[in-house]
Amino acid sequence: MEFAYDDRTVELRQRLEAFLTECVYPAEPVHHEQVLAAGDPWARPPVMEELKAQARERGLWNLFLPDDRYGAGLTNLQYAPLAELTGRSPHLAPEALNCAAPDTGNMELLAEFGSEEQRKQWLMPLLAGEIRSAFCMTEPEVASSDATNIATRITRDGDHYVINGRKWWSSGAMDPRCEIFIVMGKTDPDADRHRQQSMILVPRDTPGVTVRRGMRVFGYSDAPHGGHAEIDFTDVRVPVDNLVGEEGSGFAIAQARLGPGRIHHCMRLVGMAERALELLCRRVLDRVAFGRPLAEQGVVREWIAESRVRIEQARLLVLKTAWLMDTVGNKGAHTEIQAIKIATPLMAEWVIDKAIQAYGGAGVSQDTPLAELWAAARTLRLADGPDEVHRASLARRELRRHS
Repeated sequence: MEFAYDDRTVELRQRLEAFLTECVYPAEPVHHEQVLAAGDPWARPPVMEELKAQARERGLWNLFLPDDRYGAGLTNLQYAPLAELTGRSPHLAPEALNCAAPDTGNMELLAEFGSEEQRKQWLMPLLAGEIRSAFCMTEPEVASSDATNIATRITRDGDHYVINGRKWWSSGAMDPRCEIFIVMGKTDPDADRHRQQSMILVPRDTPGVTVRRGMRVFGYSDAPHGGHAEIDFTDVRVPVDNLVGEEGSGFAIAQARLGPGRIHHCMRLVGMAERALELLCRRVLDRVAFGRPLAEQGVVREWIAESRVRIEQARLLVLKTAWLMDTVGNKGAHTEIQAIKIATPLMAEWVIDKAIQAYGGAGVSQDTPLAELWAAARTLRLADGPDEVHRASLARRELRRHS
């Protein structure tokens, strides 16, 4: 396994580091102030459009998409250290580069499974950063960690499909620029359990679509990721051409979408942990308690050493996973994708927690990014499948090797 950065990755990292230092970090307090001034937690402050324009000027745009027809054409291994850097400011940097969830997964889905007309109508505006999108899979009435439980119905009626159901935690739906929902539902409840579901495109303004409320994440709006919504679909009619792929392919498409999404989250989590460790070290070098700097306290030094070990372990596993996805494909990397989805959020949560502890009251306030970083890391132990589901699947896979 060769994890060394090639020349293109080194050059892009340097460009991205400069962008973060010169543009993104200074924009963090501005973003916060503009959201407060707007009086709407899901408002899109002007500073974000300024960052997007600056990112495009610097050639830092759509780095996530390996398909060079649409994106930068980077491999997973090339993209990993770049996504890690964006994780240092996860509420600004990914969107500034047009590399934010759920749009990334939705663009990958459309690029791989969408028709030519679907790509023209929805993928191209997403690639240009002109609109945003939502992914509607999870439901409040069923255990959605098992995607075969999905109860939303998609029924054929002549040249249309009629959609009925309720979704929640529909990522991206609270963004005022969100124009398209990708909805997963059942087209044939009597088929094999993995062939019952389909994916369909639903424009936000379609009659029968009702956004009931925005969902808060530990009290946060999570607006930089487009927010999350609870949505009713009541006799929603869309043309049959809005079906993505074929009937019954929804489960397979969802799994294809979630694999890259999981590693992207993990790449960013490493960057979140790195920033937390950096903030921790700066804090304990500056603060004195009981007559000596916090950095001289044994327990603090243990936090720092353990944080470095955990970060390096997680980074290496993420890089190995990226390398495998590039060389043997997503299916060949399934074990490692599950492993990083289990290990990386736990690692980041632990490191960020120790940084919060070092900051005391400031660590849970709005004066540092730590509280939002912790909330994001903790949430990712649920998003794209809870820890327990990944552990159970990983254990079954391991047991099969010895049975």
